[in-house]
Parts: sequence; C-alpha cells; structure tokens
Amino acid sequence: MRISLPITTICLALLAACASPPKETIDKNNLTAGQVSLTLKKNTTTQEQVIEAFGSPNLVTQTADGEEVWTYQKHATVSNASSSGFSATIILLGGGRSSSGFEQSSRTITLIIKFKEINGVKTVVDFSSRSSSF
Repeated sequence: MRISLPITTICLALLAACASPPKETIDKNNLTAGQVSLTLKKNTTTQEQVIEAFGSPNLVTQTADGEEVWTYQKHATVSNASSSGFSATIILLGGGRSSSGFEQSSRTITLIIKFKEINGVKTVVDFSSRSSSF
C-alpha cells in the first residue's frame, strides 16, 4: 500500500498539468475612448502629439475653410477560446473529461479630429468620437 500513495500523487500532478487555462487573444489597439479623452485637449494638442498617440489617420480631408480633418477608425476583436481535458489510466482505474468553448466580441471606435493652425502649429480645435461594442 505504500507504493499506491506516491503513484496517486504523481497521477494527480499529471492530471493537474493537463488542464489548461482559457486562452485569450486580443488585437492590441491604443485608440480607446479613455485614451482619446486623456490625449486630446482643444487648442492645446498638436498634430505631432496626435500621431504619437494614435499613429497615422485612416483618412485626411480638408474643410471649405482649408482646415485639416483627420479620421481614425479602429476595429478590435476579442476572442476567448478555452478547452481542457484529462485522461488517466491506472491499471484498473480510468477516467476522462473534455470540454471546450469559444466567445468572440467586437469593438469599433471612430475618431474625427479637426485641426487649425495656431501660432504656426496645427492644433486640435475640435474632435468627436463614437464607439460601439457587440
């Protein structure tokens, strides 16, 4: 009977090692509603600071007054896939279990920034953002 305790301990350790935690993959994206409110300040934030924070815009246009308008649109998909399973056989004892799951959600944010030249530097004069999750 002394041998069965170490074998049981080893088997339990192997079973625990076979179980895997859920894996999560996220498209990393620095354009979020929180980042927008922290970064953009009217009549203060420059074009260079916007590029440092969000990268190049998706679209650059001009108003009738000649002011630049930058549009950003970012899409992120969050996927959560998990599976776990184990199987063990000890001479006359056997067991098995398996389960799997998958969840996915999407997040979209659109940011429109209007610039005007103030003291020779193109500066944010207005901005608007919308986000949706589904």
